[in-house]
Amino acid sequence: MERDEAFTRYVDERWPVLVRSAVLLGCTASEAEDVVQTALVRCYVAWEKVSRAGNRDAYVYRVLVNCHHDTYRRRRWREHPSAEVPDAVTDDVTGHVDDADAMLRALRRLGTAHREVVVLRYYANLGEQQIAEALKIAPGTVKSRLSRALAALSTDVDVTELHGGRAS
Repeated sequence: MERDEAFTRYVDERWPVLVRSAVLLGCTASEAEDVVQTALVRCYVAWEKVSRAGNRDAYVYRVLVNCHHDTYRRRRWREHPSAEVPDAVTDDVTGHVDDADAMLRALRRLGTAHREVVVLRYYANLGEQQIAEALKIAPGTVKSRLSRALAALSTDVDVTELHGGRAS
């Protein structure tokens, strides 16, 4: 029972961040929930191992990133172009939604490896060592990917428009 309680507490605390992280990694909103659920099911099965891991978040994010990759591969095989253009979606007029949309577009223009380190560092608030563990890469690789990703974002038109035409 203790395992169930620990897992439930973890999910209650981390669910919103995990779902938003999946969206920032490139999932649609509905895919993000599915990806997070799949990742958490895998983690639950191995929760004792996850709990013994030096960094629980790094372990969970590693599983989340793997599930995202699996979903992306499946989606690539299922998608078929359509001759019909879908109906336009009504835009939300709030500035926060526009800013979030601009940032999401900028993140999606990054390569997968760069997007992963940016999301895990600045959204999930993982440290460089935790990111290295989650992605199974060297800490130096995390630093170089972050540097390149931030350089790309600083010149991205959507990001510079967020800052009034100047990169920050």
